[in-house]
Amino acid sequence: MEKLIKFKSREFLAYLEDVRGYSDLTIKSYDETLREAFLYIEIIQEKKHLLFNLMPYRIKISSLNPKTISKKLSAIRSFVEYLNSRNTTVILKADDSVKVAKTLPKPISHEHIMEALLYSETKEKLVVTLLYTLGLRISELASLEINNISEEWVRVIGKGNKQRDIPLLASTKKLLDEYLSRSRQKKFVFEKNGEKLSENTLRYTVIKVFKRVGLKVNPHQLRHSYASELLNGMAPIADVSELLGHSSMATTQIYTKLGSALKQQNYKTAHPLCKTEKL
Repeated sequence: MEKLIKFKSREFLAYLEDVRGYSDLTIKSYDETLREAFLYIEIIQEKKHLLFNLMPYRIKISSLNPKTISKKLSAIRSFVEYLNSRNTTVILKADDSVKVAKTLPKPISHEHIMEALLYSETKEKLVVTLLYTLGLRISELASLEINNISEEWVRVIGKGNKQRDIPLLASTKKLLDEYLSRSRQKKFVFEKNGEKLSENTLRYTVIKVFKRVGLKVNPHQLRHSYASELLNGMAPIADVSELLGHSSMATTQIYTKLGSALKQQNYKTAHPLCKTEKL
């Protein structure tokens, strides 16, 4: 049984890469979770199906925060769905969902982004600018191809190989052209020796840029900033959802909560009665 699970796991990971188009980082996370989980999951062979008892594994990871537990269980469920779709019937036991508190994203202000760009070289500036003006995931930036960029649009290949077109600012295009004219890129915007740069390399570039101005910033926060600025500027949520490549508008709605939080904060700062209450 152990050999079967290992074989099916390798098949599943290959499926995530080749068919679903998942990033290397995501696939690595799935791999690590499955390897860990099946050291503890109790597997029972029934007449017509396999029973995966998750309780021993849930006890093992019970001290982790709810969000981490939820992600690990989600990876296992995805693997089981794959098995069931490939004629290996599996039933999960002790598969109760974990309640995860929704947290608001933490965007970086436009002013802070502009300040960080002042101390950046061309390549660093382009990495940050593309993330901020296109709202890309770091995996999408790493896979961004030169041929998918026109004068006014960028075609992005997102999760599940879904394509979306994002408007390209003239200032961003100018910076991009300047960078490409000095480099010898052949296929990807960011590459080395003919291979695209890793997500980790690009992630470190962002961290390094903002560290110079005393800020801790990761690439996903720039995506949050992109979404928040559009919504605060009254862009329709349906359009923002499409630009971000969200499969559901519900995912985008968390940014509207952020907008409400900012409005409340500004109100408390501006209204005279709020100031009086602080006295």
